[in-house]
Amino acid sequence: MPETSGFAGRTPETHVIDFRAAEQLLAARDPRGAVKLLDGVIAAYPENTAARLLRARAFFAAAQLRPAELEFTIVLEREPDNAFAHFALARTYERSGRPDQAIRHFRLAAALDPQPEYLAAARFDS
Repeated sequence: MPETSGFAGRTPETHVIDFRAAEQLLAARDPRGAVKLLDGVIAAYPENTAARLLRARAFFAAAQLRPAELEFTIVLEREPDNAFAHFALARTYERSGRPDQAIRHFRLAAALDPQPEYLAAARFDS
């Protein structure tokens, strides 16, 4: 019998399938469905940064800003050089009406990866 990750019938392979299905759900604009799948993946593998980043994106897409903020923060604690996570956290702060916190992370994202979108959001010229 295959080893399970603590949930009846769940194997590492089924968690990978859930992760990939969550990516598809998010792409299909079903962020709540993605979060439901990722909850199980993260419960089994709380250290999985990719799953946390995907869940943060899903929370953001579902306008669940506080959970999105918490997940992006966890990702950045583990990967402080993740430009996308800084950018997404900044968007979360911006959407939450916290522009001072947003600009800091926009600028960190742009400094780490000078993509045009990140540079424009960073507003270095103002």
